[in-house]
Amino acid sequence: MAGGGGEDMAERDPKMMHGLARQAMAFVLAGGRGTRLMELTETRAKPAVFFGGKSRIIDFALSNAINSGIRRIGVATQFMGHSLIQHMHRGWNFLRAERNESFDVLPASQRTAGDWYVGTADALYQNIDIIESYKPTYLVILAGDHIYKMDYEIMLQQHVSSEADVTVGCVEVSKSEARGFGVMRIGANDRITHFLEKPQDPPTIPGRTDRCLASMGIYVFKTSFLIEQLRRDAATPDSSRDFGKDIIPYIVANGTAVAHRFSRSCVRSGAEPQMYWRDVGTVDAYFDANIDLCDVVPSLDLYHNEWPIWTYAEITPPAKFVHNVEGRRGMAVSSSVSGGCVISGALVNRSLLFTGVRVNSYSQLDEVVALPYVHIGRGVKLNKVVIDAHVNIPEGLVCGYDAEYDAKRFRRTEKGVCLITQPMLDRLAS
Repeated sequence: MAGGGGEDMAERDPKMMHGLARQAMAFVLAGGRGTRLMELTETRAKPAVFFGGKSRIIDFALSNAINSGIRRIGVATQFMGHSLIQHMHRGWNFLRAERNESFDVLPASQRTAGDWYVGTADALYQNIDIIESYKPTYLVILAGDHIYKMDYEIMLQQHVSSEADVTVGCVEVSKSEARGFGVMRIGANDRITHFLEKPQDPPTIPGRTDRCLASMGIYVFKTSFLIEQLRRDAATPDSSRDFGKDIIPYIVANGTAVAHRFSRSCVRSGAEPQMYWRDVGTVDAYFDANIDLCDVVPSLDLYHNEWPIWTYAEITPPAKFVHNVEGRRGMAVSSSVSGGCVISGALVNRSLLFTGVRVNSYSQLDEVVALPYVHIGRGVKLNKVVIDAHVNIPEGLVCGYDAEYDAKRFRRTEKGVCLITQPMLDRLAS
């Protein structure tokens, strides 16, 4: 089992390796529960969680695919899929069959057996017939729940030139973070020699006892080879039908698995000298990543027009700031304010407001992430708060200044970030 399914020399000729993305299909795994995001994922899957003022988390993987040149995309959904499916129908319906493009939303539908998607590999296995109908030469498997910008064409080129059976995207993380990822040890020519899924004692990079190579949940296969492996795995009684637990370790032991370092294909702009990849899987990480966008030069540049983050472009009026008297001046400082927002006689500082947020007079927001269509009453004072979508904050509410009191009313993290949802407020009022 070698050679990525047996590419011929023409496929490995550097002159023939441009435009590989047009021979590929991206398959996005977007069924994750995201339980560490607590109430933010009670009614939506993690990939559907709002991010950055107007986007959803899944928009980054999808935008990377489009910007890389991939024009066939499938998205497997499962847990709490309605808002995610609705978002994709509204914002990702521009791909056209007459241009040899496709965009398929693939909810778990028990098409091949009596089960929902059992694991990540099973999500592809149950859709083999759809994949084969498009005849892609390569499959790029993507996790739909990370924030990053990456050119998958470069990874495809490495996959073909290295004659790998599978190429695994990897990023450096701390040893403590690595316990939540698939972790690999590599040898010569980036050949993966060991792959462990969420190990308690992850192997570190040689010479660096505190850093590990973690899987990004991105895999490249030749389609025919992957389908063989999916069918083999489906016939294995004790398999959990998962890429990280079953498919990748099997190929590491029996074939050729190669690591692709994110540094080779990370997309940077002039404002982004560093690589940027985030798993915003906890409330603290989610808060930090959103608030960081308020920096003068943020680590993630959403203004990079050469690598845009596509999303559903909701039609809204411009943001508005009203009243200009002492103590009642509508203004925002070091903040990102989306369309449809109204800052009415309130002060907003280092905060990110999504579409349609209204902040009323005499209120003060410091480091607040307010999701779409939040309404904040008069005289509210908030510090280090995430507010779920469509929440009505009552007049005079104070949060973020008394840790013990906040923890009794709202979800408060170890780092002091408070998450406020409408059911929490309803319980206070009852």
